[in-house]
Amino acid sequence: MMSILFEPMVIKGMELKNRFVRSATYDGYADHTGQVTDKQIQFFEDLARGGAALIVTGISHVHDSGQTSPIQNSVASDHCIPGLKKLSDAVHNLGAKIAIQLFHAGRESARFLKAKNLEAVGPSFVHDDPYFKRPYRSMTGEDISEVVRSFGDAARRVREAGFDAVQVHGAHAYLLSQFLSPYLNRRNDQWGGHLENRLRLHREILKDIRAKAGEDYPLLIKIGVQDGFPGGLELREGALAARFLAEWGFDALEISSGLRGKRYEGTEFKTKLNRPEREAYFRGWCKEIKGEVDVPVMMVGGLRTFALMEEVVEGGEADFVSLCRPFIREPFIVNKWRKDNHYRPACISCNQCLDAIFQGNRLQCMQEAKARKN
Repeated sequence: MMSILFEPMVIKGMELKNRFVRSATYDGYADHTGQVTDKQIQFFEDLARGGAALIVTGISHVHDSGQTSPIQNSVASDHCIPGLKKLSDAVHNLGAKIAIQLFHAGRESARFLKAKNLEAVGPSFVHDDPYFKRPYRSMTGEDISEVVRSFGDAARRVREAGFDAVQVHGAHAYLLSQFLSPYLNRRNDQWGGHLENRLRLHREILKDIRAKAGEDYPLLIKIGVQDGFPGGLELREGALAARFLAEWGFDALEISSGLRGKRYEGTEFKTKLNRPEREAYFRGWCKEIKGEVDVPVMMVGGLRTFALMEEVVEGGEADFVSLCRPFIREPFIVNKWRKDNHYRPACISCNQCLDAIFQGNRLQCMQEAKARKN
């Protein structure tokens, strides 16, 4: 009997052939102007051949003030459309669907922008922050409005380029999670204070995307529902935020963490996934939120064992399983599971791929790279 993981699903009219999502993963294959390259297309073609129903690209900045790396895809101008069209066509020709992850890094852009003599922005400046030491400034109302418009413009470009959906990045210490967190958002205007004010940016982005990309266009969000340190956003508020986002019109939620704490345990990049209880480390959050919303939910975070993923979906804890690091080492892993659902991923969650990315390298499994050298 076919596993539930290989049954088709639909998100806002987007037909998906199974329940496997390749979670957004920065790849470093863009050129220095932020455009798609031939090597990047080849990279995504491997993923499309590999069996996942939906591929979400890595972070693509919607505004120059939200860029974090000199090698990063941009959707901040119409110049991106021809290259993105080539990418979406390539993925579609191999039977997969593709979405772009739209983001603004907020204060996380500080290091990159400082090298260009520019200042990063965030919801409000926090002195003596043990988790962030670089300079940035509080956003003005016009700054915020400009960012909102940039998300809508970017979504319009992505749809013109033939992508099946967009995913707004509202997690992992980037701008939307900065606004949601009461630790970092200490504003006393309409963008700060109680939960719905701290979610105002999310809601305004939603409205602008709908106005420019269409009411029928699938709009997903990755939402950080708890910060990685005490004193930040708590699950109680994060789960309520997820419910609001679903009610307001986001078509699917991917559940993850918000502001980052201590590496790596206080982040989305947890390691030492060497026993079942270490896997699916956002499972409890996802299960709680799934019971409160009427839109599809994606579970991400340390999913490795096929039987566990099957249990999650069969038990109604999530509608999709979303993976990142296993696809880096094995882009064909879904096809392997189709043949043998006892197969164990080769990824050991060592995070050396992540460390290499921080050093400016392209995405690759460092274990495989070492093996090739030997």
